[in-house]
Amino acid sequence: MRTLKLIFIISLLLVTVGFISWSDSSASENNGVDQISVSKDAKPNVSNVNFENLGVMVASWYGPGFHGKLTANGETYNQMALTAAHKEMPFGTFLRITNQKNGKSVIVRINDRGPYIEGRDLDLSMGSALALGMVKKGVIKVKVEEITLDDYYSPFVTLN
Repeated sequence: MRTLKLIFIISLLLVTVGFISWSDSSASENNGVDQISVSKDAKPNVSNVNFENLGVMVASWYGPGFHGKLTANGETYNQMALTAAHKEMPFGTFLRITNQKNGKSVIVRINDRGPYIEGRDLDLSMGSALALGMVKKGVIKVKVEEITLDDYYSPFVTLN
């Protein structure tokens, strides 16, 4: 079921980006609003979804004390969003995180830096921790996979 949700979300993104093209119309003709045109012959871009195994990492979670403050990439931290902090991964990187004890998985986006406690590799948002069933435990080992698409670049998810 989780795989179907992932495929649906990625397919929706690909279809939206693949079908829509912005026309270069003058502002006087359309009141300064860009026009969107969809070609009747448009075909969706087909791209393979890849899961690169990054191994097992130690994950903790953070939330209440940081909610509403700015993250390292400049967006406002929402403790219930599905996001994570890592010391070096590029902002916008998508990861599938799996709790090795219960098999629950969540897809997160890197938007912050950390954790700053020795021995920890990822700091997950509270929403991510809830999805993994790890809030009470606090720190767990997780399987980490980077999600990539073949030959696909989306400026919509890169927040550098």
